[in-house]
Amino acid sequence: MLESADPANARAGHATIFDVAERAGVSKSLVSLVLRGKPGVSDARRNEVLRAAKELGYRPNAAARSLVQQRTHTVGALLSDMRNPWFIDLLESARSELLALGLNLFLSEVDPHQNNSSVLDAFMEARVDGLLCLGTMPLFSDLVAAAESLPTVVVSGREPDLPNVDVVTGDDYAGAAKATGHLIELGHTRIAHLAGTGRAAELRADGYRDQMRKYGLSQEIRVEISDRSEVGDAAAAQALLASTGRPTAILANNDYAAVIVMSHAQSSGLSIPDDLSVAGYDNSFLARTEYIGLTSVENNYTEMGKIAARQLVHRIEAPDAARSVTLLDPQLLARRTTRKPA
Repeated sequence: MLESADPANARAGHATIFDVAERAGVSKSLVSLVLRGKPGVSDARRNEVLRAAKELGYRPNAAARSLVQQRTHTVGALLSDMRNPWFIDLLESARSELLALGLNLFLSEVDPHQNNSSVLDAFMEARVDGLLCLGTMPLFSDLVAAAESLPTVVVSGREPDLPNVDVVTGDDYAGAAKATGHLIELGHTRIAHLAGTGRAAELRADGYRDQMRKYGLSQEIRVEISDRSEVGDAAAAQALLASTGRPTAILANNDYAAVIVMSHAQSSGLSIPDDLSVAGYDNSFLARTEYIGLTSVENNYTEMGKIAARQLVHRIEAPDAARSVTLLDPQLLARRTTRKPA
């Protein structure tokens, strides 16, 4: 059962870390960083926490002290988008490699529209040895503070972008450029892009735009941005399909968004790929399903997950090592959702 702040406990000399956080007006994860002597906390916040701990007579118990001194052989994983099946594949690859390396994994999803400090609180309370951030992360202050002191690896994303945070991801710019080039080579000129949010999505959009410019199609560039929700993907798809000079091909930011595009296109009486070619990104099981047969960019989740797990173990063992950025070369897999325009 989780502890909760209780003034009676504090008065009785049994103050908890929750009581200290409440008194100082900060999150529990920030209190944990201060009490463990970790960097990345401002002097003002550090002094507030230490003052609150002193006023409440807070003392960490022996078990907590031993955990500070020892590894727990656990890793916390933050997942940005559980609806995207590709991330589940990626998570399983990383989890299997971590287990082989003697580490267990705790998982939690983050919500880009909410404060996610409580998620990190749970990881800090469990004294995880490291942190995996899967996908585009909402940048909240506690995550930045934790990543500055806790061994952290970002996989299939670019946030947080910090000097001591390693990155393992696909070359998003190159992948989108290859997919756009495939559509151009088929003969399409009216090619649109359903984009997402975050640095990885921006790189994919840049790859699309630059490839269009390379082939003299600057006037045909059309980008609709989704907030990565189902509603946002649907609204972006509808906007593209209802536009004047409807595109004959759409590159979606991921496979899930591509399937939503196909669904709305077919509801509008369009045939895939006779009337509209659709390409996705990630080569998730949705793309590989024979019924869908989606043209997609292979992002190599198996290799990416394994490398990220090994890099995190390296970061745990050598926290002062130079930051590394590993970019995997994506490949385009053409299937039956793309063809020459009618």
